[in-house]
Amino acid sequence: MVDRTPLDRLAAEAATCTRCRLAAGRTQVVFGVGNPQADLVFVGEAPGREEDLRGEPFVGRSGQLLDRLVAEELGLDRSGCYILNTVKCRPPNNRDPQADEIEACRPWLEGQMAALDPLVVVTLGNIATRLLLDTTEGIRRLRGKAYPYGRGHLVPTYHPAAALRSGGEVVAEMRADLLRAKRLLASSPP
Repeated sequence: MVDRTPLDRLAAEAATCTRCRLAAGRTQVVFGVGNPQADLVFVGEAPGREEDLRGEPFVGRSGQLLDRLVAEELGLDRSGCYILNTVKCRPPNNRDPQADEIEACRPWLEGQMAALDPLVVVTLGNIATRLLLDTTEGIRRLRGKAYPYGRGHLVPTYHPAAALRSGGEVVAEMRADLLRAKRLLASSPP
């Protein structure tokens, strides 16, 4: 019998979750992907259509942009980080997750963050940033800085979907935020 990690056990539990109404419309729980030993974690908001179908976060157009920016600015692929969302099931019509859905999923997120214990967390967009920093401030005000978080730092940046909609300036700011995360990773003790 294979000994499962706390993250594996949490994923198995989450796979059968019915804590909120999103469970009724999902294809599957989208728990997370990547290297659980990585020092870098990305936290988005919720799965979209493609993610719901494939069971992996950030696999649509937003994910392709995220993968490209992470490769170009940090020199990493998905095996060098871990990617997850605040909510594990797809909201209908790609709407933002509602407060009660976020709260229902919060134990999964907290369990993931405790098991992963990253040095640097990059939040992607308002929902993840506001939740993890416990604030009502928006991403435009919060990005551009690093905040203490867990045993390291949290770096807020835009959601890749915002960059796809808005273009060059937002992409440039995302690149700057990813470079900030890279410097924090490099300056952290081993």
